[in-house]
Amino acid sequence: MHRDGIIELPPPSRVPPVPKPITFGPDTEPPPLLPVPKALDEVRPLEFRIVKGGTREGRLWNEFVARWHYLGYTRLVGAQMRYAVHDRNGRPLAMLGFSTAAWRLAPRDRFIGWTPVLRERNLPLVVDNPRFLILPWMAIPNLGSHILSLVRRRLPEDWTARYGTTPVLCETFVEVPRHSGGVYRASGWIRVGTTKGRGRYDRCNKADKPRKDIWLCPLRKDWKRTLNR
Repeated sequence: MHRDGIIELPPPSRVPPVPKPITFGPDTEPPPLLPVPKALDEVRPLEFRIVKGGTREGRLWNEFVARWHYLGYTRLVGAQMRYAVHDRNGRPLAMLGFSTAAWRLAPRDRFIGWTPVLRERNLPLVVDNPRFLILPWMAIPNLGSHILSLVRRRLPEDWTARYGTTPVLCETFVEVPRHSGGVYRASGWIRVGTTKGRGRYDRCNKADKPRKDIWLCPLRKDWKRTLNR
């Protein structure tokens, strides 16, 4: 989110290493002229593969996102979980990435009912979804909302297994008017506000960045009570 210009973070205490440029290979090119699925029943059940760094799956995730996501690839910061979604025949359909939530986000914090003390205590229970890519040649109706509905059920368990903390709420940012957010709405997410369009280094209250709608997804029924303990 910091690299995408959504939130502002303090300057790093050390200069991070320059990442190696991502080169595009044949594995992330559009498939040859073969029949492409046109309905969910042709691809279900879906397989969610947890992506780990330093693996072929990790390299392909980075490459797909760099090549086909409108924001490109940026390294996820802090706690994170990446998924590669495949169809029943092993064909890649989508890439998802989750990471730590924004430190301060006024519309979200109001919606939850957070005070600064509660936010500091419970922020680890909120995760961000900075990347969601459906491969552009997979134009399957309702695929996006189906994937989001499935991942919201398994993300808490996978996150707990890796980090020992169970998230109860997920957030994401949708650039408007580029995207409507309909895929999130269809899978039960709630729009709670819009960013101000200020860049990550803004000091002059100058709104010169794309505005983004803020969407939240409860991951269990008692999410609000849990976040306000």
